[in-house]
Amino acid sequence: MIPRYSRPDMVAIWSPESKFRIWFEIEAHACDALAELGVIPKEAAKTIWDKGGPATFDIDRIDEIERETKHDVIAFLTHLAEIVGPDARFVHQGMTSSDVLDTCFNVQLVRATDILLADMDALLAAIKRRAFEHKDTVTIGRSHGIHAEPVTFGLKMAEAYAEFDRCRTRLRNAREEIATCAISGAVGTFANIDPRVEEHVAKAMGLTAEPVSTQVIPRDRHAMYFATLGVIASSIERVAVEIRHLQRTEVLEAEEYFSPGQKGSSAMPHKRNPVLTENLTGLSRLVRMAVTPAMENVALWHERDISHSSVERMIGPDTTVTLDFALARLTGVIDKLLVYPERMIGNMDRLGGLVHSQRILLALTQAGCSREDAYRLVQRNAMKVWESYQVSGSSDVDFQSELLNDADVRKYLSEDDIRDRFDLGYHTKNVDVIFKRVFGES
Repeated sequence: MIPRYSRPDMVAIWSPESKFRIWFEIEAHACDALAELGVIPKEAAKTIWDKGGPATFDIDRIDEIERETKHDVIAFLTHLAEIVGPDARFVHQGMTSSDVLDTCFNVQLVRATDILLADMDALLAAIKRRAFEHKDTVTIGRSHGIHAEPVTFGLKMAEAYAEFDRCRTRLRNAREEIATCAISGAVGTFANIDPRVEEHVAKAMGLTAEPVSTQVIPRDRHAMYFATLGVIASSIERVAVEIRHLQRTEVLEAEEYFSPGQKGSSAMPHKRNPVLTENLTGLSRLVRMAVTPAMENVALWHERDISHSSVERMIGPDTTVTLDFALARLTGVIDKLLVYPERMIGNMDRLGGLVHSQRILLALTQAGCSREDAYRLVQRNAMKVWESYQVSGSSDVDFQSELLNDADVRKYLSEDDIRDRFDLGYHTKNVDVIFKRVFGES
């Protein structure tokens, strides 16, 4: 990814320096196990660590060798031999390139996931704080983008918290599933290397031994991993789109923080645009872009081909770097989000009480009116208010007044019956119940 959308800790995981260091550790740990089994001299294993451990691998030199060999692992092993000397002949005994590449890739994904999990924790903390801050901030709920019934802004935040909490659980599961190691040799039979070597390397690298590999670790694991990142990206986009809608001029119930000196438009000095959440929408698309190729990587030829290799060299760093940046950006947006409770009430009142229509409908049916007739009575009064708003842009007609003046409605409901159904608190009476479900006893 380009530096604009990258953070250094995640980028470092995918750097050539990190990759070659992991390759060395895999090879050196394998040598330790081979030495314990008596396959190679213990002195050789020690020399490999002593000389390779503190070494700085020359990336330009490795690239130079690869231009001749056309093989990245051989290029690295050749360079390692230049550093280690004669004992380097014991490196890579019975192993194949995929043992190094696949194990390294999974190590990188595990390390990347640990950063993403920390990102999720920070995001959840920010969402929780804003949820409790606005637990009782009444706003209108919308379905199809149209006013429906009242909710609270805290409930919107609670919904986001629960969603990202599920995402975190999925990410932990994906980390566990991807954290496997294969040191099984050509076509995965362990013919030239003892399975105990794999177990030793796996433990040393913080992984578990792959139960059965071919010449590669099965790619269904990776498909699930990248699918999980795609779901997280979709959750990011859902929150981003919500904020973008709330920031529209006609709504303006919440908006991104606009810092001193910030400019919204090169042409129109008045503009305050939702640029961060629009950016998050785009970044989410980039993360999801990796899901289909990851799934197509599952179907390799026989015991192995490398059609997956070029895909993973790009989607591994691109998705994790992008998602890391996106989670951090969303955390900042939530943390500094400007919320306008008065605007929320003002918007809700623009339809003259129509948000209470269901309560009137239910009251009529409970008073003996058929549902069909009740719906007709409520709708005909509601449409007067709706059409007044559509014409004038404000509610010149009041829903409660229309109901009070409707003789057919008054056959069933008294004045007090009608007025009692216009209580906003009725709609928010179970907010604490929902919060307890989401946040526990907090």
